[in-house]
Amino acid sequence: MRFVARVEVQLRPGIADPEGATIERALPALGFDEVHGVRAGRSFRFEVEADTEAAARTRAEELAHRLLANPVIEESHLELVAATSEVR
Repeated sequence: MRFVARVEVQLRPGIADPEGATIERALPALGFDEVHGVRAGRSFRFEVEADTEAAARTRAEELAHRLLANPVIEESHLELVAATSEVR
């Protein structure tokens, strides 16, 4: 089976986020006074071939922890769905 994985990577709470801070400082000038707590991150999408959802999740989590995120300063969140012919 094929599964689509989406991984969001963000800095851990308490780690300075200069990109998020820069965006947040610019918001009032653009009329977004009500927006606060901006954190920047990265998003990844990939497909995993596996016999079961559990096996796909294990491989996707391993990839996220070993390659996509620095576990010392970042955390990752995985969303996994069965692929359909529409997802590409």
